[in-house]
Amino acid sequence: MLLTSTDAGQIALEFLLADWNIPEDYRDWFTIFNSRLTGEFWYIVELGVEGFPDKWFIQVYDTGSCDPNYTFISPISGSEGYLDLKNIPDIIADVLVAERNSR
Repeated sequence: MLLTSTDAGQIALEFLLADWNIPEDYRDWFTIFNSRLTGEFWYIVELGVEGFPDKWFIQVYDTGSCDPNYTFISPISGSEGYLDLKNIPDIIADVLVAERNSR
C-alpha cells in the first residue's frame, strides 16, 4: 500500500470538493473524521461538516482514485427541514440539502 491514511483522507476531501464544485475557500468547513484501511487495496474515508451529523463515506483505492459511488448518511431527512443550516455558508448548506433530499 503506497497511500497512508492521511493521504487517503486528503484525496477523498479533494474528490468531494471537486464533485460538488466547492471552492477551495470552503475547504475548512469539512473535516476528515476517519480514514481506515479496509482490505488490502483501499481506504474508507469518513468526511463531514463539523457540528453536523451528516457524513460522507468515500472509498479511496491504493491508486489514489476514488469510487464515485460514495455513501452519504444523515439522521436528518429532507422532509424535516433545514433550520440547522442557517448559520453556515450557502454553498455548504446547498450541498447538505441536496444530499439529504436525495436519500
